[in-house]
Amino acid sequence: MAGKKILLIIGGGIAAFKSLDLIRRLLESGYQVIPVLTKSATEFVTPLSVSALAGEKVHQDLFDLNDESQMGHIELSRAVDLVVVAPVTADLMAKMAHGHANDLASTLLMATDKQVLIAPSMNVRMWEHAATQRNLAVLKDDGILICGPNEGGMACGEFGFGRMAEPVEIIAAIEVALNEGPLNGRHILVTSGPTHEPIDPVRYIANRSSGAQGTAIASALLALGARVTFVTGPADVSPPLGVDLVKIQTAMQMLDAVKAVQNVDVGIFVAAVADWRIVNASDQKIKKNVDSLPVLELSENPDILSTVCASKMRPTLVVGFAAETQNVVKNARAKRQRKGCDWIVANDVSPGTGIMGGSENDVVLITADGTEDWPRMGKDHVARRLAKKIAEELN
Repeated sequence: MAGKKILLIIGGGIAAFKSLDLIRRLLESGYQVIPVLTKSATEFVTPLSVSALAGEKVHQDLFDLNDESQMGHIELSRAVDLVVVAPVTADLMAKMAHGHANDLASTLLMATDKQVLIAPSMNVRMWEHAATQRNLAVLKDDGILICGPNEGGMACGEFGFGRMAEPVEIIAAIEVALNEGPLNGRHILVTSGPTHEPIDPVRYIANRSSGAQGTAIASALLALGARVTFVTGPADVSPPLGVDLVKIQTAMQMLDAVKAVQNVDVGIFVAAVADWRIVNASDQKIKKNVDSLPVLELSENPDILSTVCASKMRPTLVVGFAAETQNVVKNARAKRQRKGCDWIVANDVSPGTGIMGGSENDVVLITADGTEDWPRMGKDHVARRLAKKIAEELN
């Protein structure tokens, strides 16, 4: 990434202090940083400190006579490789979503022809507010890349989502955004992890999926330049940096999340979705009764893979996973036909294999052309091989 230029717009929030560390780390990574400060940002960081760290002039005024004699806002917005807004406030998100251009920052964002990455930062209630979520949806539809926000304690004393992503996370997202790999410009949906189907507030039906394979696949796709929407249940492993993250608990929530994702080129359904849910789940903890056992009424969960394959918005390539304990290839072939997907990645998850929840996988790729037996390897190696094959298929 040496020599790549980043236009860094610093919004007016307490997290602006992190922008100083972000600038330092970007320079260490070989980037050139062109800083822009909103008027509110100067309440948190000074132009002098930003300029000293970046080694560049700080741009603040839309009507700077020296800059604007050369149409500076147009030049600034296009003479870079990526535009990053960190932090982006609720106000600046609203301006972006509705096309306002009444200061230098918002005008640059309207005038640019480059990819834009934002790192939101605000109070948890502001983040959760319906208006902010509507604006977020608009920005995602417009192709704006989102990094964060994270969950945690805030300067206001509240706890929740709204903390700006850490500089190292933003840099990871920048690297993904600038990747010119074979999947650059492709939007890929990955589902991962188990689902938890509640019995009562403290008990649930689940499975042994760790989410490791789904996370590895998302990371491999990012490395090839794809934009990845990552819908995950409560997995043991952390989601990869740089994805559009959607966290869910139940199969019904996963289906809704998948339906909400738009303009997908490839769908990869790695999640181990629970087959059943409890119809008569209790909203209170079920007490142990020595005289009788609780009766749990089950209902079949929706088939997410089949639903996507039958949808009018079906991706160009749909990849399913089949975790089997017997007749692996036979059952997986039948599943591919039954579900209507293009590929099935099948594996044997019998207890003796150590696959479910382990660090390795032993898969068979089943397509319309036949089967490919892959040797047992680490899940990250499986992920890279699958990502490469997807890139070859699309290109």
